[in-house]
Amino acid sequence: MAQRQTKTAAAGGRKTSAKPRLSAQDWADAALAAIGEGGLAAVAVEPLAVRLGTTKGSFYWHFANRDALIEAALARWAEINTEGIISEVEAEPDIRKRVRLLFAEAISSASSDPLEVTLLATASHPKVEAAMRQVTERRVAYVAGLFADLGFPAAEARRRGLLAYTVYLGHAQLGHAAPSVLPGEDEFGAYLDEALDVLMRR
Repeated sequence: MAQRQTKTAAAGGRKTSAKPRLSAQDWADAALAAIGEGGLAAVAVEPLAVRLGTTKGSFYWHFANRDALIEAALARWAEINTEGIISEVEAEPDIRKRVRLLFAEAISSASSDPLEVTLLATASHPKVEAAMRQVTERRVAYVAGLFADLGFPAAEARRRGLLAYTVYLGHAQLGHAAPSVLPGEDEFGAYLDEALDVLMRR
């Protein structure tokens, strides 16, 4: 959300409000927030302009149309929720700890933000479908690589990576659809350890 700034006018030292110029990323972030709240239908230029405290002119400076904004928002989702988390966990040198950190971060993010589940629910939309396929392939390949680093043959690493990812998706959906069936905060750590121990067991 862009913040208003003030500056001193040259004449008379009077303070006037000045809006910082919004970037395409600001619009993409606002569109992502709207998708999380109301799905793709919530991506509309005028309400987003109000949210950002600007005009439609700012939108058309960066984007040709609504579809271009949706594409940018989905690219931003991939950047934050996939590449961002991968970059964060790569700092952990221990592979088993890296696997645990990855799933703890991913599950925590999906539990606190409905965006992932909302996108899954709109996966029939061509642009969402393409982005979902690309992100899923990237995530499964990354997790499979972790299992390969643990010493599993390539085919087995791929199977376990896919299984681990489906566990994550199921947990994310249940976290919003029926959270009462999942372990509470005090039990989650042990639950995650047990699930990952099974997946990493040779």
